[in-house]
Amino acid sequence: MATKPKDITLSIQPQSRVDVIDVSEMVRDKKEDFFDAYKKSVYASHHTTAGYFEQGFARRLKDNPEALEAYVGSFRKLFPENADYQHDRMELRDELSETQKQVEPKNADSHLTYIGSGLENCVTYLNQKDSPVYFVDLDGTNGSVHRQRKTTIVGYNTEVLAARQQMKIQMSGHPIDSINLWDERVGVHAQLEEQIRTLGIEKGRIDLSLSPDERNTGLTVNEYETMLMRHDLVEVLRNPVRFMAQRGANMLRDPAAIKEKAKDYMKYDLVQVVNEFIDALGLSESLFERIIDKIIQVPASRFLRMKRRVSLIVSDEETGEGRIVNGTYQSPILVQWRKAEDHIRTIDVTFTRFE
Repeated sequence: MATKPKDITLSIQPQSRVDVIDVSEMVRDKKEDFFDAYKKSVYASHHTTAGYFEQGFARRLKDNPEALEAYVGSFRKLFPENADYQHDRMELRDELSETQKQVEPKNADSHLTYIGSGLENCVTYLNQKDSPVYFVDLDGTNGSVHRQRKTTIVGYNTEVLAARQQMKIQMSGHPIDSINLWDERVGVHAQLEEQIRTLGIEKGRIDLSLSPDERNTGLTVNEYETMLMRHDLVEVLRNPVRFMAQRGANMLRDPAAIKEKAKDYMKYDLVQVVNEFIDALGLSESLFERIIDKIIQVPASRFLRMKRRVSLIVSDEETGEGRIVNGTYQSPILVQWRKAEDHIRTIDVTFTRFE
């Protein structure tokens, strides 16, 4: 008899702020024959500052936890801890209650390192006997308090295509834009959940992919938070937008004056700041697009490892019916760094059932 797909949800307590934890050992402790019973596993982190690297990337680093920690360490140097990030100034965080402000971790550097290093919320691994699978936490402690983390693993043997569809996402008129796909006004989450019910998927995966003809755009999963998105990368990278405003004509004549790293981060986190800057200075979009052409000369994936696809897992473990497994602050985010034709981006959605 075929083995039905099975969930395992683990609670993890990191031992340090940056911790690389082998969850495969924890899976074996919970279900000894798990990796013998299933050919593949999907690993999903419930957090925006902790996740997984793709199996191929981890293999290139020889599944060495020290190598993984050294790799993310290079991004931590770019985004240092306690650097007076706007995200970490709790008095500015209107979305938090006074009680939450007292306990909310100051972790803007962890969010930015997560984005930059290419950690993912959801990855699929081919199960291999005794091979480690590392959960990489960038924010495992808050002062002296060890945070509680959560990850879900679904083991399965066969995956069957259940359906494909396309979604049209309305973008703004700005050349640079980012859209929180979980925003109720966008409606993507509700559409996906409805299709899961229609298809009767109990355990499976949803892949959100940019259509092949989409250019100058990418996908990621992280926290869509105002202070993080609008301010912190600006400060970290010596505030290139303010620098542009102050230096005005010189900057427009010499886009290379913007720090190399800023060129790529503008594609994601400086979206709102850049748009406000264009509006305030009254720059024409054609002029700005020429500037962007010069500034953004390398793929977003070079530094941010910007993806053309993100994945979400579906499970019936907690509710008795298939639902998207999603952390409280996780949102799929669509990013563009050139204006879309007719202000529309197309996402291909694939629904897969595990058997």
